[in-house]
Amino acid sequence: MDSTAHDRIPEIALGWHREGRGAALATVIETWGSAPRRVGSQLAISGAGDMAGSVSGGCVEGAVVAEAAEALADGRARVLTYGVSDDDAFSVGLACGGTIRVLVEPVGAALDEALLAGLVAARAARRPIAYIADLSGGAPRLEGAGAALVERFRGDRSGIEGERFIGIHNPPLRLFAVGAVHIAQALVPMARACGHDVTLIDPREAFGSAARFPGVAISHDWPDEALGAAALDARCSVVTLSHDPKIDDPALVAALRSDVFYIGSLGSTRTHAKRLDRLAGAGFDAAALARIHAPIGLPIGAQSPAEIALAIMAEITRVLRSGA
Repeated sequence: MDSTAHDRIPEIALGWHREGRGAALATVIETWGSAPRRVGSQLAISGAGDMAGSVSGGCVEGAVVAEAAEALADGRARVLTYGVSDDDAFSVGLACGGTIRVLVEPVGAALDEALLAGLVAARAARRPIAYIADLSGGAPRLEGAGAALVERFRGDRSGIEGERFIGIHNPPLRLFAVGAVHIAQALVPMARACGHDVTLIDPREAFGSAARFPGVAISHDWPDEALGAAALDARCSVVTLSHDPKIDDPALVAALRSDVFYIGSLGSTRTHAKRLDRLAGAGFDAAALARIHAPIGLPIGAQSPAEIALAIMAEITRVLRSGA
């Protein structure tokens, strides 16, 4: 799912329903051509026509709201198909149109309240979960991140399988950048644009200041302490940028002891060889040390801080999507 996948749309729908306002949840389940929103994008609609989220960027929301009102009246889910013309797409700032299918489910009827509450609870606990809707009329259900869906979870890939729609709800991505250097100043906005929540870690308060990193969550704890308190999981990445072993090494130790999907460290091949010797001396074997991407980033010939940040973000994305 895209970077709006965790903007609390299921939570809002559940809240509206429990407040007695009525709620329906609309989900993009399939697209053709240059569709305005990705599969898995969601829109919550209240009984009064209030909206949160989007399924088309504005092209068909009005029609979906009308269908949601009917769904709330009759208690039945429905699958809708819309063609978005190039002219309509252009009017909301898109280059061209496409076709989308939208599943509309009234909460408390076709979409059981307890099931939606289970989805919301899994998201709150950062537990990957799949919402599986039977498009032939069967009851929806939830499924964990088991082997059958592992590739879908890895790629954040919601979609149709036969008569089922599988909506992937992964925890939000988190990036921990250790070292408040110039590269971090370029990396933070790139990571945010790619859907990562970013935390900057640097015990040197003069480096990790709000003036240099406005609006960024900053920790001045030592990296092992900061990462130890962060509950690192498989939707996290850790990059060390300080080029100071006193700061970078504790962060690498914490990352290697966790399930983070990406670990990267700034430095030359020679610097990394010395780093590996230190970490091996701390008890890490070759398989563990192979998790560290160093020199960090894809080899694109990057030179400036912005180019290095671009190479880092590209490598993080490759590992996230391909697992390697």
